[in-house]
Amino acid sequence: MQSHIPDIQTKMQAAQLDPAAIGAFIDAYGQLAAGASGMLPEATIQPVTDVPTLGALDAHAAAGTAALKKTIVLRLNGGLGTGMGLEQAKSLLRVRADDTFLDIVAKQHRALVQQTGVSLPLVFMNSFATDDDTRAYLARYPDLDTRSVVQGRVPKIRVDTLAPIDWPADPELEWCPPGHGELYRVLWSSGVLDALIADGYEYVYSANIDNLGATIDTRILGYMASQQIPFVMEVTRRTEADRKGGHLAQRPDGQYVLRESAQCPPADMDAFQDIERHQFFNTNNVWVALKPLRALLAANGGFLPLPIIVNRKTVDVRDPASPAVIQLESAMGAAIGLIAGAQAVAVPRERFMPVKSCQDLLVLRSDCFALNDAYHLVQRNPGQTLPIVQLDQHFYKVISDFEQRFPAGSPQLQQCSALTVTGDVTFGADVSCTGAVIIRAAAPAHIAAGTQLPDGLHSIA
Repeated sequence: MQSHIPDIQTKMQAAQLDPAAIGAFIDAYGQLAAGASGMLPEATIQPVTDVPTLGALDAHAAAGTAALKKTIVLRLNGGLGTGMGLEQAKSLLRVRADDTFLDIVAKQHRALVQQTGVSLPLVFMNSFATDDDTRAYLARYPDLDTRSVVQGRVPKIRVDTLAPIDWPADPELEWCPPGHGELYRVLWSSGVLDALIADGYEYVYSANIDNLGATIDTRILGYMASQQIPFVMEVTRRTEADRKGGHLAQRPDGQYVLRESAQCPPADMDAFQDIERHQFFNTNNVWVALKPLRALLAANGGFLPLPIIVNRKTVDVRDPASPAVIQLESAMGAAIGLIAGAQAVAVPRERFMPVKSCQDLLVLRSDCFALNDAYHLVQRNPGQTLPIVQLDQHFYKVISDFEQRFPAGSPQLQQCSALTVTGDVTFGADVSCTGAVIIRAAAPAHIAAGTQLPDGLHSIA
């Protein structure tokens, strides 16, 4: 099949994209054109059975405290939350009372600065879709040292010809985000990496904006600093809910690798989803030493040659009849397979609380959690397994429908192991659930304020 590298270069240059961004995409496209699928077959990797735990790193806390003045915090903030029906930055979604993700992250950072006396920069990697909203919102926090870099975009590739797609009906649909693996290239191209190193910074802690459990922990930072570790990935033990998420593995030479579900051949999916075999889940909380990162980027033209993730979609996701395309992406955590000496640390589940759906949001807003004085989101019953919530996607998938059916907020879920709702049900204030609660409604229904729902099936006429 014909290579379309010249067409891609022309398209990306016309869009005035950075040379390192073009180089990174050409590298990814070259892997695709050469027949690479990005797959990591089970036969090429080995399970990871033992990594250091956070509790075993207590002795490194003092070194971490000393290294704080050389550290920045970075949040991945490129998503619009379209899967939840949002039309602006997902970080502006209200999650606790009147606080958005962005509010809580900013207040967490403020508390850290006040507690330590160290003014750590708070950097956001935005996308072209979230940058303006985020910058405007952060004006509420003039006391914080906030900075931003903007993620690029890359062409969608036709499945049939491997050419960059032309879509005159909506040229914006010709482009897609390249995944959060682009973080490293963005730090290089923006000049932020060099500026930070010049100012004496040595470490960056990066996490998703929607993971409110991701906060600076001086034990991990001290472990990096005292042991001169260039890269640390936080992992946590997989549960039944994590069968589809990316897991940690290792090559026969012992180098760690990250395998995402899109990189698993169908024949190996049973092994991928075996949470006893592959025990550790990537939280996407990553610690990186800046100087080794810069050296690796310089050696590769300003980008990291990360393994490709091949996502197959249609050019217009709203129109399944539109041409099939490939979106080439990469994962930030995949750098663990490129950086010699990279390590992983097993952390408690409390450091991984992402919100990917309205179901997750319901739990986050419930009485299962509280915000402490440092604006850390903590479980009221530490270590307790959170309830599994399944809401009828006909009525609760998008945020506007969800808010309409929970006008007084989340029901009380602290004593609940599971909540399953089938049908169109609106909840009044102070509804409480105990045990495994199943609600079925054949017609639109309302649960009165103060209702106590015990374990079992509740059919509502």
